Amino acid sequence: MTQDTSRLKAILLFTAALAFAAAPFLTPGFGGFDPAAFPVPQADPPVQPAGYAFGIWGLIYLWLLAHAAFGLFARSDDPFWDAPRWPLFGSLALGASWLAVANAEPVLATVQILAMLILAVWAALRTSPRIEPWLGAAPVALYAGWLTAASWVAVGFLLGGYGLMGGTAAAAVALVGATVSAVAVQLRLGHAPLYGAAVIWAFVGVAVANAGERLPVALAALVAAAVVLGATLRAARQGRAAVAS
Repeated sequence: MTQDTSRLKAILLFTAALAFAAAPFLTPGFGGFDPAAFPVPQADPPVQPAGYAFGIWGLIYLWLLAHAAFGLFARSDDPFWDAPRWPLFGSLALGASWLAVANAEPVLATVQILAMLILAVWAALRTSPRIEPWLGAAPVALYAGWLTAASWVAVGFLLGGYGLMGGTAAAAVALVGATVSAVAVQLRLGHAPLYGAAVIWAFVGVAVANAGERLPVALAALVAAAVVLGATLRAARQGRAAVAS
């Protein structure tokens, strides 16, 4: 691959990261899927984390911008930095329009966020644990982890919103799906525990949101968080051993 091609990819990624970070300012009023957008209104579904949990997006936006900027201005022709660029570019390019789509079409938005997730996980798997991990692998892993949880939350919304199952059952399916997905990815990813940390953050948010009248869902979310924590700690040990060798 020529240096010009690598630099072009770095420019495209930085542009996509800027557009992705600007999206909340260009799409006012998004506070989750519109409850009335579903045949069965989803005003307070058990699958949705507490509002504070979504504050992680601020960190994700800034860290991905730092990742893209450093990659462009300091590592544009580095093959280790170049490896995740195409899938990450694809995910962020899709993400730049996601809020607008989610305001109008929850089903399409769910398909879109699943595509973002697949591309983000692909990008995370292509990062290096040895090359400036806190600017390289870490922000991509955090983003992929949060998308794992967010994608299953969207699936839970659709299951409940279209009457395929009750709210509690939809939350259970989403928690199981997110847990299985997160464990599989984290054990494969190994070197980036922030992937699992983002999923755990979301699960704790679900537990907090359900801690009152829906205690079984809250407890299930905490169990899911514990399972992902176990996988994350195991993957971190394996990742350290691999780097040391």
